Parts: sequence; structure tokens; C-alpha cells
Amino acid sequence: MRTFVAVADTGNFTYAADRIGRTQSAVSMQVKRLEETVGEQLFERGSRGVAMTRKGEQLLPYARRVVALLEETEASFRAPSLSGLVRIGVPEEYGYSVLSQALGSFARIHQKVDITAHYGPSARNLTALKANQLDLAIVFEWEDNPSGETLRIDPTVWVTSDEHNQHLERPLPIALYESSGWCTEFAMRSLQQNRFDYRIAYRSDTSGGLKLAVASGLAIAPISRSNIPPDCRELGPADGFCDIDTSRVVLYRNPRSNGAAVDGMVDAVREAFRDGGASNPE
Repeated sequence: MRTFVAVADTGNFTYAADRIGRTQSAVSMQVKRLEETVGEQLFERGSRGVAMTRKGEQLLPYARRVVALLEETEASFRAPSLSGLVRIGVPEEYGYSVLSQALGSFARIHQKVDITAHYGPSARNLTALKANQLDLAIVFEWEDNPSGETLRIDPTVWVTSDEHNQHLERPLPIALYESSGWCTEFAMRSLQQNRFDYRIAYRSDTSGGLKLAVASGLAIAPISRSNIPPDCRELGPADGFCDIDTSRVVLYRNPRSNGAAVDGMVDAVREAFRDGGASNPE
């Protein structure tokens, strides 16, 4: 199952072999045995890699759950007993897709650790960290050399709905964050550089609101690449669009926050972003 998930995430037997520390031939053999067990082909092989079949897509969520349970079981036996308080700020974009599983697993393994999670914008989390209200803060940054630890490079891109194709409308309907900030500034600049005639059709305080605007056919929106909603796609050069920015997901730690519980949460966060299956740090 670990091999299957690695191939599904990377789309390539060689990359999957590197991820799990096996040879390419061993990966191919394991996938073949799994296909024999299931009785169906799980991947379509091609010159540029592999793509999951319908049966493979059906198996993937179950495989992820099996692997996660095995890893959690293993961790519970080898993990030291931790106690204390960990306060962590998490941006909405990763509250569900990456960190819900990490925080949940950490809480089950280390039941004596009290976890307080704050979901909110990056600026708010960083301010709370500096005010000693958080031990850890995960934030978006666009600078090339942030002072924190880069967890992932996740560019913001323009996103449209496959069904509604709002990007073909003129003036171009766009959705933006309610509050001004670097994301809004960069998004507007990218449209101006490409000389798009646009109108602001929707505003939201959250990334969830922007995704709703796209999925419902109200507008296109600037969304981080790893958070593109189902049945939506990134608008690229072929559509006349380019990346809005090269934002990074960065982990900051309060210098006054020490102890094994905070160390353990840092490890869990790193693990979550490493195995999240989206754009990874350079």
C-alpha cells in the first residue's frame, strides 16, 4: 500500500522508488502483485510515467487510510511520552488537506499534550506568535529567503471551473480577498500585466470563499496550487495567464517556546507537508 500511494503521488515508478527507498524493479513488482490481488489494473503505463485507472482512483483513499493507520500505530509504540501545551496557528488552506490528519494523529499518540489550534490568516498567526500567544505559526510568504523553515513552495495561480469557464468572459469576473494584502496586490498586477479587462465579482475573507466562487461559476480566483477545488483547473500560459506569485509555506517557532511537546509537533507538521502530495520545497 505504501508503494501504491507513492506511485500515485509521484506518477512515476522511479520517483516512487526514491521516496520509499526501494529499487524501481521492486516497486514495479509490488504494484504488479497488488494488481493481481485486486484483480484489476491500477495504473496505465506510458512513456512519461503512469496514470491511475478508475480502479486505482477507487483504491487510493483506502490505501491512504491503511498507510496512515500503520504509521500511527508504529509511532504510538516508539514515541516518547509527551505532556504540556502546544499552541499552533494554521492557515485555512491547509487546515483540512494537510494538518487535520497530523494534529489528530499527534493528539491520539500524545494524549497528555493539550493542543490549541488557531485557524486564521497568515498575518494574524504571525502577529499572535510575536505576542507570545502561539508556539508555532504556519504562514504564507512570498520572499525568497524567509527567516522561518520552508515547508512547501506553493505558487498562487488563477483558477477557473471546468464547467463554467469564467476565464472566457469579458470583462473577466474575478474573486479577491476582502482585506488588501500581497496576494491581492500580486493578483491585480498579474491581470494588468496581461492587459485583461476585469471586474471584481466576488470578495471573501477566506480561501474557502474564493474556492466557492470558482466552483459555482461566479468568477476566477487566485488560489494556491495545492488547493485547487475538484472540477477546477489552473489557468496557464496557454490561456494567457501566468503564476501570480511563488509563495512559500513557512513554519515559524516562538523562541520562547521550548520543550519536547513543541519539538514533537514540529516533527508532525514537517511530516504532514512532506507526505501531503503537493509541491514540495526546493
